[in-house]
Amino acid sequence: MFTNWITAIKAHDDDVDTLTKLERSERMSKIRSKNTKPERLVRSALHKLGYRFRIHARNLPGAPDIVFPSRKQVIFIHGCFWHAHENCSVANLPKTRRPYWRKKFARNKERDATNVRALRKLGWRVFTIWECETSKPDKVAQRLSRRLGPPGKPSNA
Repeated sequence: MFTNWITAIKAHDDDVDTLTKLERSERMSKIRSKNTKPERLVRSALHKLGYRFRIHARNLPGAPDIVFPSRKQVIFIHGCFWHAHENCSVANLPKTRRPYWRKKFARNKERDATNVRALRKLGWRVFTIWECETSKPDKVAQRLSRRLGPPGKPSNA
């Protein structure tokens, strides 16, 4: 009886989607995980400020979006929706399949926290920029400058 209840809920969740499987697949295939618009905006701002960096370091936990090896600092640029940015208008919970999305966002947030802990344990300073913040490039540039210090080789390298 209990498994039938779970099956009924799961079937109901699957039926709520307003798109066909093909339409959903096409829409999801357009979502990028690398080189997103917010990422490109932040990288452009960093370059204009004179910073040089590496991108998508797969050898580090979470493959940070931007890495400053000589400064031992990394930047994650999180999409507000996918990383469930709290108190952000972009990070709305979808109206369909809510149990699925709650679990998905909880897993994403836990994975983010695990990656940050692992990086800090390895001695890295971690900085997160949210997608919604990139709509104000001047503010992002100021935050980056304060966080990273002057461009060029750091004096402690």
